[in-house]
Amino acid sequence: MKITILYGGKSSEHEISLISASYVARNIDTSKYFINLIGIDKDGKWYWQDQSELERIKDDEKAVLEIKKEFPVSILPGGGKKNGLQVRNYSGYVNLYTEVVFPVLHGTNGEDGTVQGLLEMAEIPYVGCTTMASALTMDKEKTKQIWEHSGLPIVPYICARKYQVQNDPAFKKLIGEIEAKFHYPVFVKPCCAGSSVGATKAANAAELKASLTEAFKWDDKILIEDFIKAREVECSVMGNAIPKAFVPGEIAPKHEFYDYDAKYNDPDGAELLIPAPVDDETIAQIQDLAKKAYVAVDASGLSRIDFFIDKENGRVMLNEINTMPGFTSISMFPKMCENGGLKYKDLIEELINLAVEKHEQHAQLQTSR
Repeated sequence: MKITILYGGKSSEHEISLISASYVARNIDTSKYFINLIGIDKDGKWYWQDQSELERIKDDEKAVLEIKKEFPVSILPGGGKKNGLQVRNYSGYVNLYTEVVFPVLHGTNGEDGTVQGLLEMAEIPYVGCTTMASALTMDKEKTKQIWEHSGLPIVPYICARKYQVQNDPAFKKLIGEIEAKFHYPVFVKPCCAGSSVGATKAANAAELKASLTEAFKWDDKILIEDFIKAREVECSVMGNAIPKAFVPGEIAPKHEFYDYDAKYNDPDGAELLIPAPVDDETIAQIQDLAKKAYVAVDASGLSRIDFFIDKENGRVMLNEINTMPGFTSISMFPKMCENGGLKYKDLIEELINLAVEKHEQHAQLQTSR
């Protein structure tokens, strides 16, 4: 079975994708699957990588995928598995037969529905959520609105737009609204910039202004959330129509909070406790909420659902959903799956099977009378 791994991307999480994809490529069972690699550079251009790149990272456990810009890739709407992906080599374009694409892409232009829509147009099966679910869950405000409408517990928030900091009266009004609703400190983060990029904690008005300015560098819409003294718990979920939630794990950050560096760059940035040290009733509650949150946004394939547990009253609240979580050596998603008995190689195989199942079911739908 021919699998194509997409990695890199025009995203602030480009480098994390290289690491995640390296682990995925290194752990796919090559007795069952033939792997093609397509790297996407920071300008958004796609390049096929020859088999020497796969061999290089398989020979060295610490090696990270690179992108050689030698063989450009085009995608053909309606091309399907046989003709959907095409590589330009020295003699012209050749078809890159692909039965499933695994888009190991994080953040903008990878996890936000854009690539998913492109693969839908090309009629190629792919791992992960659909175009709609990917786009919806990339927007933290819209995700909260869906969850709140579904009766699920969320962290209180205010959403702000960029125009509100572009003139002094509007900026002062926004600060006033935030201070009227919340006590310091507060968290400020972009709505659609991906995992923890541009997120900061503000302890006073001066820090709040600086945090708002920083967040608006990454997005035109941001969230300001109430600070909750909370434990951070995550839950891996897999499946299409009937999702499965694994036993959750707890993040014990060694940074001030679980920021971008703690998640991806610092192997000692956080202690990962799997299973989370909570009672059985709370574990069951988190798993139930995780499945409900997954279904509410029409997720499929996989997601990691993030929670807060209030340290003062034990209340469990939804924080975020990540539809293509990290697959690095320190990433929680595969670690929680492994704790549940699903080893890394088997996890990848299950995700491929779910992609095929989703595509085949969708292909049965009528498109004309």
